[in-house]
Amino acid sequence: MSGSVSFQPGGVNDWVPVTINRPLTVGDQLYADSNARAEIHVPGTVFRIGSQTAFAFMSLDDRSTQVRLSEGTLNVRVRRLNENLEVDTPNLAFTIRSPGEYRIDTNPDNYETFVTVRDGEGQVTGNAGTFRVHVNEQAVVTGQDATQFNVNQAAAYDDFDSWVMTRDRRENLVRSSARYVSQDMVGYEDLDQYGFWRSVPEYGQCWVPRDVPVGWAPYHDGHWAWIEPWGWSWVDDEPWGFAPFHYGRWAHFDGFWGWVPGPVTVAPVYAPALVAWVGFGNGLSASFGFGGGPVVGWFPLGPRDVYIPAYSASQNYVSRVNVTNTTVINKTNITNVYNNYVQTKTISTVNYANRSVPGALVAVPQNALVTARPVQQVAIKVQANQINAVKTVDSAPRVAPQGASVLGHSPSVFAGAPRPPAAVLRKPVVAKTTPSACSSAVSTTPDVTGTEPGAAHSDPTAAADCPRRSCRYTTSRHGCCSGASGDTAGAAYTASSPRGCGTPDDIAAICAPTSDSKPERTPARSTGAAAARRESCTVAASAAATAITSV
Repeated sequence: MSGSVSFQPGGVNDWVPVTINRPLTVGDQLYADSNARAEIHVPGTVFRIGSQTAFAFMSLDDRSTQVRLSEGTLNVRVRRLNENLEVDTPNLAFTIRSPGEYRIDTNPDNYETFVTVRDGEGQVTGNAGTFRVHVNEQAVVTGQDATQFNVNQAAAYDDFDSWVMTRDRRENLVRSSARYVSQDMVGYEDLDQYGFWRSVPEYGQCWVPRDVPVGWAPYHDGHWAWIEPWGWSWVDDEPWGFAPFHYGRWAHFDGFWGWVPGPVTVAPVYAPALVAWVGFGNGLSASFGFGGGPVVGWFPLGPRDVYIPAYSASQNYVSRVNVTNTTVINKTNITNVYNNYVQTKTISTVNYANRSVPGALVAVPQNALVTARPVQQVAIKVQANQINAVKTVDSAPRVAPQGASVLGHSPSVFAGAPRPPAAVLRKPVVAKTTPSACSSAVSTTPDVTGTEPGAAHSDPTAAADCPRRSCRYTTSRHGCCSGASGDTAGAAYTASSPRGCGTPDDIAAICAPTSDSKPERTPARSTGAAAARRESCTVAASAAATAITSV
């Protein structure tokens, strides 16, 4: 990696090195240190950040993507536009109006922001009013209240722009995978480089990873992290390890594993991990008799297996997260399995094809799970008789997370992670649109007091079928990751700031100008009822995703 990139999960004080493929949620914060670069994917859009850049998601759902750029350089490539795409800086809000290529540079020390439109069109909103920026133009806005601005010809390309064009060319070369998976699937752009497609009579076109070792199986190379509102989420180590572990299903045929995607014409719904957890149903002990304390295990779901989320979700959501991720699943079976799980909280292992595939089921000590240990370092071989003894599976392990579960790292790595200056995070940003993606209504800490261990917190007032998105982050190495967080010292989203229903106090809302009035910069009002809620995107939840990818 050239330079270092770190992130801070929402609701915690620590900054940690960013991990490829980690899902990001609204409230997480991302920082690229000197000479570092990062790439963040959401459906239809790629965000690329440069050296000494502080970035966060303020809203992320099917209708709106709104990001905070506290300092530094951001490139936005838009292939398909949602209803709202907005970048908020300390002295202006920039709304993207059409597909194209955009760059925003902001300096919070002197309140100067450059908005460059290489292709497309956007709108700047500040205290001086609202104006359009067209193709090959650059707007320069100065002053805390954005009272001065000039529009000039776009500046010449620099090293950062050259890197962006290199990344664009890489994505433009994706051909095979674009025929078989939706381009709204975060991570699809890595599949051509790291695998190949083959036709399997039972499932159609399947993707097979290249250069995996003998005995390789899905969900073995990586670690688990606690990411609200979904709870236990898989973070894979492979550079291609985002899409195949949050969408679709895995099948074992002809002696190797292949990934089976859902319908190409349907935007897929993100899942934190498409696995079945073993040893938890009917109050069974998590220990399989290995000694040394409780053990948890899992295996990948097959193309006909029903995914049941551990987080609060409606029956309609359960149907969509299944039918958008596999083409051979039976809708009636989805309903039957879901209804049975609601009544009994268990799922029979009888119909799970991957359960008996040699090497598919992996187990780790419970303390390794909650401390985000790499699975390959602590994996326990499961014997056939132990697998046969497991008669039920569950939607998640009933294990309470710890601080390391949220951070995805052990405490030993915290000290060296770079972080943006506190003064930068304390500065409010201008927002034309109130950040109001649906609230996930979960707590910002992994406290599971009063709830069943391993279950994500939920709020009965929250929408049962809240649309959410996810993102993908790309470091300057091969790999993917996701993340975005608020800073407890005073970033746009603080631990005490409201989420969902209200705008945090330190985000300035700017009204659109009318014919007889100037836009007004006013502090947003908070709502006490929302103070404990946490906005969240999914690395592809309801129909979208954010992920950090390799560069």
